Amino acid sequence: MTEIQDATDAFRKDLSSSTFVRAMVETGVRPFYRTMHMTGDGEAVVEGRNVVMAGCNDYLGLSTDPRVTAAAAEALTRYGASCSGARTLNGTLPLHGELEARIADFLGTEAAAVVTTGFQANLAVAALIGRGDIVFSDMSNHASLVDGIRLGAGRRVLYPHSDTARLDTLLEQAAAAEPTAGKVLVTDGMFSMDGDLCRLPALTELAARHGARLVVDGAHDIGLLGPGGRGVAEHFGLMDRVDLFTGTLSKCFGSTGGFLAGPAHVIDYLRYSARSILFSASMPPAALAAGIAALGIAAAEPWRRRRVLALAEALRAGLRALGYDTGDSVTPVVPVLIGDATTCALMWQALLDEGVFTNAVGAPAVPEGRCVIRVTVQATHSDVHLERILDAFAAAGRRVGRVPDLPAQAVAR
Repeated sequence: MTEIQDATDAFRKDLSSSTFVRAMVETGVRPFYRTMHMTGDGEAVVEGRNVVMAGCNDYLGLSTDPRVTAAAAEALTRYGASCSGARTLNGTLPLHGELEARIADFLGTEAAAVVTTGFQANLAVAALIGRGDIVFSDMSNHASLVDGIRLGAGRRVLYPHSDTARLDTLLEQAAAAEPTAGKVLVTDGMFSMDGDLCRLPALTELAARHGARLVVDGAHDIGLLGPGGRGVAEHFGLMDRVDLFTGTLSKCFGSTGGFLAGPAHVIDYLRYSARSILFSASMPPAALAAGIAALGIAAAEPWRRRRVLALAEALRAGLRALGYDTGDSVTPVVPVLIGDATTCALMWQALLDEGVFTNAVGAPAVPEGRCVIRVTVQATHSDVHLERILDAFAAAGRRVGRVPDLPAQAVAR
């Protein structure tokens, strides 16, 4: 390797600038890149140890459902492990068309396109943002949306999280300064770290009043929210007010892969213009078949949505009874505010010692100094699992000084 000694070395980088990673190093805690696998019953094996899995996005518990894995196995045997090419060339199977038709039908859109990952679905949005366009983005949007917007040729304007009054002002200013600019509002439907929902009624009103298009990333809410599980737009009764949906199969639908759904002419344009679609290997057969099976199960078994939402409500109540701050979460994503990075690292380790796997989250995923333990529940969790999670938070909190030494009966059930 070339030896370069001065500050001009592009490789002269390390992780010391990250206070969160530095805290992990100083405490010896390893919350990331642990080897594990889920066992299909709300639990997982983490480096040889069985624990309650309270740190994954398999909200409906479908990733290990026998019907989903059987469909994946059949497709693997029939079509092989890979399409070995991009969709545009040799990478389109009958399964692609079937999954796209089912997604479009599920969301009530004219068309849909599936891509290899949810991240790539949001990168594809860049193709819609041309020179002279302005994109208005919630500051808490997922990194994939942020990167998709950055890749576009238009101007990016950030607004404070869910501050629709500020967004209104920014739209008015943009209209005055650049009256011919195309305008696009981009937001997560359900925010992946806070567990709260976008203010979709206000966003649709602003989009209509200012002549803007509205793009909603339903990665975490499509399959989960609304009477039919169609996401935050159905939850608010505004399915016809969203211009373009993006989403993923890796949360509610037990697989991997992403999609875009909207007007046929927009989807066709993206198929031939979005670089993350054009120049990426096609979604593999097993993932396609798993997604098709999971989509059908999710639609046919609404008890999964009801179960996970009820568990999340009970979890928030129990954590609040212990004295924890769970923010504005109304979903199966429950952030527990810890604060500084060192305490968050110690808290994560204490929870794992108690037999519960969670997610330690710091900057840049959350603001500096507002580290959280991110807890998620699944439809396959039992009431006993919920008790174990709450008991673990009681014990771990006492160990790191986050909660008082409460008696066991103080833990909400």
